[in-house]
Amino acid sequence: MSNFTTPPPTPEHALLSFPASYVLLVTLNRPRGLNCINSQGHVDLHEVWEWMDEEPSVRVGIITGTGRAFCAGADLKEWNNRTTTKKRTEMPTSGFGGLARRKGKKPVIAAVNGLCFGGGSEMIINSDLVIASSRAVFGLPEVKRGVVAQAGALPRLVRTVGKQRAMEMALTGRNILPEEAERWGLVNEVVDVKDLSEEEGNKVVVSRAAVVAGLIAGNSPDAVLVTREGIKLGWEGIGADEATGMLSETWMRRLNEGENIKEGLKAFVEKRAPVWKDSKL
Repeated sequence: MSNFTTPPPTPEHALLSFPASYVLLVTLNRPRGLNCINSQGHVDLHEVWEWMDEEPSVRVGIITGTGRAFCAGADLKEWNNRTTTKKRTEMPTSGFGGLARRKGKKPVIAAVNGLCFGGGSEMIINSDLVIASSRAVFGLPEVKRGVVAQAGALPRLVRTVGKQRAMEMALTGRNILPEEAERWGLVNEVVDVKDLSEEEGNKVVVSRAAVVAGLIAGNSPDAVLVTREGIKLGWEGIGADEATGMLSETWMRRLNEGENIKEGLKAFVEKRAPVWKDSKL
């Protein structure tokens, strides 16, 4: 892909690629540090997701990691230095990895290839779908280090898996295997990679995420954005009537004035595949 309205960012510790039409792949690339994210990494990833939301030719994002980890959380060495020197570093408003408190409009799929701890788990909790390798391991081990998962995961986790499971995960800090995470509803799908090498397994998980991303990207870009917003309103704890009213008064009005709803209905009547326009919502 090269028809961008603005050039993509160049993050220091992540690789950007485009595995399918309208799909952005962000690969965390600090394998020796298990893809832990430092202060600059948060800023860089915030800029990546901001760019994706504003770039019409990108409709879905995927995030994954290089090596045996998806993301093992914060850079604890840097965190220790900040604690010792009392030097404050501001986190972007979107939180850990630009995802933990992201308010963006386009969907992000987490392709969890391996270890997913702390901030890594916070990122996937706020992702829209999660495809996990059978080698993935999840956890919120912050309590074991005297810190707290403060990037937005705790109140959102309880809405995803329920109070008792959220308490178990966050208070014990124990590891959660992918099959258990799938039963809990934290993971959409587990991809079996036990007979593959690490590199091959990672590729298979990303490929599966790209297939799902392609299904989303093939739908009306306007309808995807508005549908996602409606689900998010309910997930954030707004009542059904209030959320429906908010969606109707804001997003639905804009969707109904756009070209894609007209194209989708016309294509149905004419019994052909719709040709979508880039979203202007």
